[in-house]
Amino acid sequence: MDTVQKTALEVCRHFNIEGELKEFSTFTDGHINSTYLMVFENAGNIEKYLVQIINTHVFKNPRELMENIVNVTAFLRESIAAGGGNPERETLTFLKAADEKYYHIQDGEAWRIYRFIDDSHTYNVIENPAVFESAGKSFGHFQKNLSGYPMDQLHETIKDFHNTPKRLEALKAAVVNNAAGRADKVSSEIEFAVSRGEDTKKLLDLHEQGRIPLRVTHNDTKLNNILFDNESDEGICVIDLDTIMPGFSLYDFGDAIRFGANTAKEDETDLDKVTLSLELFEAYARGFLSACAADLTQDEVDNLAFSAKLMTYECGIRFLTDYLDGDVYFKTAYPQHNLDRARNQFKLVSDIESKLPQMNDIVAKLYEQYK
Repeated sequence: MDTVQKTALEVCRHFNIEGELKEFSTFTDGHINSTYLMVFENAGNIEKYLVQIINTHVFKNPRELMENIVNVTAFLRESIAAGGGNPERETLTFLKAADEKYYHIQDGEAWRIYRFIDDSHTYNVIENPAVFESAGKSFGHFQKNLSGYPMDQLHETIKDFHNTPKRLEALKAAVVNNAAGRADKVSSEIEFAVSRGEDTKKLLDLHEQGRIPLRVTHNDTKLNNILFDNESDEGICVIDLDTIMPGFSLYDFGDAIRFGANTAKEDETDLDKVTLSLELFEAYARGFLSACAADLTQDEVDNLAFSAKLMTYECGIRFLTDYLDGDVYFKTAYPQHNLDRARNQFKLVSDIESKLPQMNDIVAKLYEQYK
């Protein structure tokens, strides 16, 4: 038994997990936390758990992090049960340690444990529009089931995560500082970002006017953060809840489109390949609105298409800022990697701008169908 396995087993005992350890393996999904699948036999029953080391360099306050997750999943369990669903499969179940906390400090590291949901799988690529539609439905149900959540119970674990005006100000500061001496090479990209500065304020202004509410947002709506049922291939559970924070539902919708409806990879350098797929946009919007249309305000619905532009624009700003700063935040594979990513995102912004009328028509048609 190696050191990690031995430590993980000691942690499990702090969470009152009994029985004989039958299997221990590294769980490869996810890039922030270290995760292990541990299988126990206890009184003839097989019990499976995911045991994680929380990355406290990214999430510096594990208490607030776990308060968010535990409170949100408890609310989800009640909503799912009230709707006739199965909370054991449709949300995560975290274990409480012997000291009544939902995490345990072992050898200076913060550990947590939750039950493994069997007979499920994830997707890393969209194999067909039906998969993306199911993803939209899953995040729509997530939004619907958390409607009415008491927002004063939710911590902002990463401050200003989607504050687009501040992202643009950070870009302008990076241009002035020019830490890596690259600013003169990217004047057209800087101009592209700065010229769209008014877009950064739109959602925040609507919120100030009381037209867009704060909601529980996931903030990492990638396809592989949904578990799909092995038998039905339907999305059943939203996972990776570390970035749950107060925000706008539009952030989650827009980022899902940014990631999922791009016809090219995020760092594709042949920009002719970078377009927004209207087919995939409609598939995701159909799934999302079929689940939560009645719970959205009219202003949220009216800005679903715009949110795809805004989140793509914000991501491009972040890549360009990091390129100017010398690649200090995002991992890169080569010196121009962040610049290629920024150009990719800005090309997608341009394509979305040209398709916004069609995207708005799609949303309006679907909203009439499902509201």
